[in-house]
This record gives sequence, C-alpha cells and structure tokens, in this order.
Amino acid sequence: MFNEILTKIDDIVWGVPTIVLILATGLIMTIAARGIQFTKLGRAFKGIFKKNKGQGELSGFAALCTALSATIGTGNIVGVATAILGGGPGAIFWMWVAAILGTATKYAECMLAIKYREVKPDGHILGGPFYTIEKGMKEKTGWNWKWLAILFAIFGVLAGLLGIGTMTQVNGITDAVNGVFDPNGSNIAFSFLGRSYTWSTVIAGAIITLFAALVIIGGLKRISKVAEKIVPTMALVYVFLGISVLIMNATKIPAAFVLIFKSAFGVSAITAGVAGYVIKMILDSMRKGIARGIFSNEAGLGSAPIAAAPVQTDEPVEQGLVNMTGTVIDTLIICTMTGLAIVLAFFGDILAPGGLVYEMKDGALTLVSNWNGGLEGSQLTAAAFSRVLGGDNISVQFLLMLCLAFFAFTTILGWNYYSEKCLEYITNGKMGAVMVYRILYIVAVAIGPYFAVEEVFQIADITNGLMAIPNCIALIVLAGVVAKETKAYFNKYPKLQ
Repeated sequence: MFNEILTKIDDIVWGVPTIVLILATGLIMTIAARGIQFTKLGRAFKGIFKKNKGQGELSGFAALCTALSATIGTGNIVGVATAILGGGPGAIFWMWVAAILGTATKYAECMLAIKYREVKPDGHILGGPFYTIEKGMKEKTGWNWKWLAILFAIFGVLAGLLGIGTMTQVNGITDAVNGVFDPNGSNIAFSFLGRSYTWSTVIAGAIITLFAALVIIGGLKRISKVAEKIVPTMALVYVFLGISVLIMNATKIPAAFVLIFKSAFGVSAITAGVAGYVIKMILDSMRKGIARGIFSNEAGLGSAPIAAAPVQTDEPVEQGLVNMTGTVIDTLIICTMTGLAIVLAFFGDILAPGGLVYEMKDGALTLVSNWNGGLEGSQLTAAAFSRVLGGDNISVQFLLMLCLAFFAFTTILGWNYYSEKCLEYITNGKMGAVMVYRILYIVAVAIGPYFAVEEVFQIADITNGLMAIPNCIALIVLAGVVAKETKAYFNKYPKLQ
C-alpha cells in the first residue's frame, strides 16, 4: 500500500507538466544565455582551476567539487540502472536531452545565486534559489514572492532529510557492499516486517553513519576539503572502468546507440505491431530518463546554486560557467558510461538487426521478459561491468562498490550542507535549529539501509520534483536578467568571446 501511494504521488509530481516545465526552462535558459553550453564550454573547463578573487568563502574549484560531491552518487550507478529498468534503454536518450538543456539551466541558477546572495553579520555568505526567488522575482515583478522562496527551502530540507541526501545514498552503499560480501544473503542479522537484513548491511550502515557524523559536525569547510580529495580520485577510477568497457566493445557501440534512439521513440514497438502503446512507452521513457537525469545532475533542482553562492568572486557569470561543467561531467560522461555498459551487457542479443526491446504482456507493453535476470540497482550495474570486462567478477564488483561508496558518501555530505542552508533561510539563521537538524540527518542516514530501493528512490524523485518547480518558475521569470548579465560579462571581457 505504501509503494502504491508513493507511485501515485510520483506520477503526479513527475507528470507531463513538470517534464514540460523542466525542459522549457532549459530551452529558455539556452536562448537567454545564447547557447552558452555549446559556445563557452571550453572556457568553462579552463575556469575550473582559475584562482578566484573577490568576496567569498570557497574557491571556484572547491565549490564545484562540493556540488559534484552531491551530484556524483547513486544516481550515476544505481539511478541509471533503475531508469533503464523502468523506461527501457530509451531513458538514456532522455537523460541526454535533460543534461544538454540542463547545462544552461545549471549555469543560470548558479550565476543568479551569486548575484542575489547575502553576506551575514558574522561574515559568512548565504545564497541559493530562496534568495533568487525572494529578491530577484520581487525586483523583476514588484510582488512579494517570499512564500515561494520558503516553499522551495522546505522542499530542500525534505529532499536532504528523506530523499536524495540520506536514504538513497546509504541504501545504495549497503546494497553494493552486500552484493560483494554476502550476495546470497546468508548471514542474517535480524528480520523486521517481513524483510531480512544481513550483517554486511548492518555493519556498512553503521560505519557510514559514524563517518558522516564526524564530517557533518565540522561544517562547510570540512565538507569541501573532503570533497576536493575524494571526488576527482573516484571519478577518475570510475571513468577508467567505463572507458575500458567501451574500448572492449567498440564495434557494438553504434548498435547500442541505435537501440537507445529506437527505444526512446517507440520504433521497436511500432515494428512489433503495437503502435497503440507507443505514446505510453515514450512517456514512461521520458519520465524515468528525465527524473533520473535530474536526480543525478540536479540541473534545475536548485541545489548546486547553494554551493556556488559562497564562492570568492565578484563575477557571477564566471562561477556559473564553472558550475555548468558539473552537468557535463555527471550525466553526459559518467551516466552515459553506466548506461552503455548496461545496454552492451544485457541487450547483446537485441543489438542484432530486427531485435525488439518491448513485448506485449498481460495487455501492456513491457520490456523483454526478465532481461535483467532479477538484478536491480547497483548489483545490475556491477553485473553489467563484470559481464563486459570479464576476468574476476568479484574484483570488478569490489571496485564498483568502492566507487559507489565514496560517491554516495560525499553526496550525503553535500546534501547535508544544502538542506542546512535551506533551514538557515527558513529560521533566519537560528543555529540551534541547524544543530537539531544535523542530528536528525544523521539518524536518517542510520535508518536508510532498511528501506527498499524502490521506496527510497520514489521518495527522492518526489522531493526533487517539488524542489524543481519553484526554482524553474523563478528562472523563467528572470530569463531577461540571465541574458543581460551574460551579455554584459562578455562585453566587459571581449577576449573571452
């Protein structure tokens, strides 16, 4: 019953209106910023390591790593798998669409966060969509939008505490650990409400909770220092594995892309003679792909701007450029590697000419029967890499487990920072409330391993969607400001054109 309720809410939140809003926001930001994700991407990557000058608390690189620490997580390894499970290989295509448009969205929301940030009496800086909504929209329309800013902040707190920040991450870690150390689930620690939990799950959950607590209590600077060290290292390890998969299957990659495009637009279903179900299939593929894409790269969600706001800079456009590279790294590179590995490993027979992706079952269009062998989440991704790379499967699964563990751990830290800043905005800086929240956050990490994967991802999807709606509304209203600021910056620095 709980799953059914979550599914209904998820279907409403991630219905056609939300999908249209997110895609429209990305398109409008692309136009307002003059296709900045295409014309200035090289400049953006060069700016990552530039030394920042101006008022602020973090370097641009530290802010990007903090944002990436929150985005590169279970969404890249578990989220891609669940998207393909729910929407077929075509979900990967819609991830790409969301990411390409989302790169401009990420640029705009981070740039505006710096423009409208506030310096508090004690010198620390607070900024994010809540101030963009409150100050920017009031400046533009003349109306008071603080209620919408508070609503965004409430959704941000809920997303951190109940969704993307805690339960999905620690659940993904413990699932991966269990897949390596106790794949058959033979060492049961305890059972509760019809579910059994292994000692691997219990011990891994306890260790993650302990380390998370030690870092979270240290605040932003400790979180950013951890992120600067872990994120680049583990991203390189995962990219190395991904490149190895692609090199070993180079001849099959074109067919994999064809399958992804066919699945995205229902071509396979049409050839199977079930054209009446094509629209539903495409919508399912779009919904899963875009939802998981947003879950992974968080473009339009409004989270990354919170990390960008304290950057040491007097030029909002500069950090907007740097932060937009996060979407490229997260989705267009890392998520694509995961998606291609799964398609190459599990759809090998379907890659042959004329192979079909969907079939009719019980009057509904579904993916070919049991293509995943009952695997899901991190275990599906690990099995895909193991199948393709061959050799010692345990070694590959162990490496993926380490990547997932570190990715997800830094996401826990990053989202604690995001949700704390949302709470600080709601409470007008009452640190007592923030300290209570830190305790609740750590408790949520502790209980996260004991929820089902499907449940925690649905909760995360719902809270993500609720955050995205007010943030995207603000971005659309402030599209003129985005265009003006972008044009003024590149007129000021013509050599960067």
